[in-house]
Amino acid sequence: MQGLPPGMTRRRLLAALAGTAAAQYVSAFGLEASPLSYTLKPQQLAKGVWYVAGAQEAISRDNGGAIANTVVLDSKAGAIVVDTGPSLRYGQQLATLARDLTNKDIARVYVTHFHPDHMFGNQAFRPDTLASSTGVIDGIKSMGSAFADAMYYAAGDWMRGTEPVMPGTILGTEPEDFGDRIIRPLHMTGHTAADLALFDEVSGVLIAGDLVFLDRAPTTPHADIARWRNTLAALGGISHGLLIPGHGPAEPGARGIAQTRQWLETIETQIIEAFDKGLDVAETTALALPAWTEKIALARYEYERSVMHLYAKLEASRWPRVDVR
Repeated sequence: MQGLPPGMTRRRLLAALAGTAAAQYVSAFGLEASPLSYTLKPQQLAKGVWYVAGAQEAISRDNGGAIANTVVLDSKAGAIVVDTGPSLRYGQQLATLARDLTNKDIARVYVTHFHPDHMFGNQAFRPDTLASSTGVIDGIKSMGSAFADAMYYAAGDWMRGTEPVMPGTILGTEPEDFGDRIIRPLHMTGHTAADLALFDEVSGVLIAGDLVFLDRAPTTPHADIARWRNTLAALGGISHGLLIPGHGPAEPGARGIAQTRQWLETIETQIIEAFDKGLDVAETTALALPAWTEKIALARYEYERSVMHLYAKLEASRWPRVDVR
């Protein structure tokens, strides 16, 4: 970035400025700065299975980016964590929580995909415990720096000290045996180019990551909707008990799979029909959504974002290139 000292990035500058502003405020009013702290409330879903529900909101400085579900499982080998949250601070608190819940050190940390609300807590864990697919790791490598800039802007001082960290273990297709808990990695795609779901073969718990949203509108910035629908069909074919989505409540059955599929089909159909009618982006964004979506958190917000994502893809695929004869 032009004009910045060597080694200084935009996010480091933002962090420094935030710290300076806070120090000036404390100095002026004689106050002691209180460190930001997430409120992690684990809910026990089954024996040795807990999740921390993310806020059904967009990332903001009010929630510190803690909008995604994170999961802790107990095993003979140690605590198992799924996704690490939006920041170093969240990851540190999650690591402490996992040790407190299980009375064990952390044996494995799975990262389901490269989106920032799921992986920026990686720094709090040993790299050798962090595990994901090659595709997820490649996504963090290519997008991590840009995501960090965006998160520092959106969440502010919650992100202090946070940098992207790559998992040190590449998962294959074989289940991992933790003694009394066997976790099968499911390499999938659709929400992003590489998504990881996890199935606990002992308890029947299916951890779907952002392949499944429940009572919260799915995000689509890196989605391939056709592949996503196929993946949802595959997930629905897995006999499972409890399903933990990436966002929304954990519950038995496949309501989250059905609702995610319905949302994707609804917005894709509406956006394609609007495009074919010649409506522009603003006109398409203003279209009404079906009544059933009124109970879905962030429905209007995510629909408008999806219009921007999908319109660009439609234009690229259906309009002729003017620079090619």
